Amino acid sequence: MRTLAFDGRMGASGDMVLAALLDVGADRGALAPVEDALDVAYRVDRTVKNGIDAATVDVVLTDGDAPADADEQGHADDPNHAHRHDHDHSHDHDHSHDHDHSHDHDDHDHDHSHDHDHSHDHDDHDHDHSHAHDEHDHTPAEGHGPARSYAEVVEIVEGMGLPAPVEETALDAFERLGEAEAAVHGTDLRETHFHEVGADDAVADVVGACLLLDDLGVDRVVTTPLSTGSGTASMAHGAYPIPPPAVVEVAAGADWSLRGGPVDAELLTPTGAAILAAVAEGVDHLPALRVDASGYGAGGYDFPDRPNVLRALVGDGAGGLRRDDITVLETNLDDATPEELGGLQETLADAGARDVSVLPATMKKSRPGHLVKVVARPEDARRVARTLAEETGTLGVREHGAGHRWIADRRVETVSLSVGSRTHEVAVKVASDADGAVYDVSAEFDDALAVARETDLPVREVMRRAEAVVHGDESVRGEMVDDGDGEDDDPESAGHDHPH
Repeated sequence: MRTLAFDGRMGASGDMVLAALLDVGADRGALAPVEDALDVAYRVDRTVKNGIDAATVDVVLTDGDAPADADEQGHADDPNHAHRHDHDHSHDHDHSHDHDHSHDHDDHDHDHSHDHDHSHDHDDHDHDHSHAHDEHDHTPAEGHGPARSYAEVVEIVEGMGLPAPVEETALDAFERLGEAEAAVHGTDLRETHFHEVGADDAVADVVGACLLLDDLGVDRVVTTPLSTGSGTASMAHGAYPIPPPAVVEVAAGADWSLRGGPVDAELLTPTGAAILAAVAEGVDHLPALRVDASGYGAGGYDFPDRPNVLRALVGDGAGGLRRDDITVLETNLDDATPEELGGLQETLADAGARDVSVLPATMKKSRPGHLVKVVARPEDARRVARTLAEETGTLGVREHGAGHRWIADRRVETVSLSVGSRTHEVAVKVASDADGAVYDVSAEFDDALAVARETDLPVREVMRRAEAVVHGDESVRGEMVDDGDGEDDDPESAGHDHPH
């Protein structure tokens, strides 16, 4: 399985994700739909972070100069400013607007001339950046543009004419951002107004990342725990501890985990968190990979003892099972009838249960009873618990936060068996790991039993022959025929069995 792995030890922002994806091999041309739809362009460059050569991406305006008060706005209101490659290092800036800027940075002398040839001499920060720009209208898009509602952002994304998977992923990321904003401010999602994350640069970050990810064509995306940094951050509503509320809300719905530190700065922005929440599975450590490419996306901060980069690795995975988020519900019953217990499998499955087990138990006063254990997705737990209570009359249902389970990828193949002059169909479940390696094949017993009754063959023989077809065992091929349409069947069209 082709895997993209992010190393989240220095957090992530939207532009860091863009830069890492470009540096690991995504095509710059894949970003064209965003540049065609919005008055922005992606400015791609390179820098060095503590000896690491890394890519940078800035989203810039293409419709003229910035408003007169653009510099006075600063970045205090922007939760995404921490990683912007705009040479802002949390120092006090005194800007004059005749484009002759003088910066008083304690012990740092900066002389910026705005013919777009920037020279930075920092005593404590390593910057050696040279940018040559042909046009004067390359104003950073960050902080500019309208503050849009969630519905307006959705309308913009849907109007870009994106490939369906890209649009779906981008809308997922913005829905996570919208739900985070709504939860923090106590508003309804459809009425939620984004602040910085609804501006053009945030739209460009999210949609651009989804386009680049689609261009890479990987099968799986994972990330190690994402560092948030520590300290406080200034935002539109005041100073908040890091991670800010929106990042916490996004992380609550993500598969990956957060960790504090390792520096006093904001490392994980809401936009970066939302992109990775929409696309990435969480892992504790980088997975085993046969690495084909690596790339680094640079953040805006410079630290004396560590490179501020988001690392991306692409390669073939070494196999493994798929992670599935679950919770476990259970209750003890001492008065359930056999009929009630027998019906729980179907009724609880209809309510969303993934698996149901009924185990014998000894209750108080040594009375025989039963322990009912139900595996369900976290979002289905309340509904399944209510159904369990209604069907059994239990007065309480316990929930154990199991977190997740590891499951196989499953598909169902329908094979045809030729016995005498008749052809019979049997469904066969095929289990494989994350790389598609098949490790178990099992014919459906009910299908095999029906064929056995019609042919007078033993059930075990029918199952063996059906499984042999999937394995490609030529020793039984003479007894088997395909479905006669002359084409390979799509195993996905046969449907899926719920994993247990």
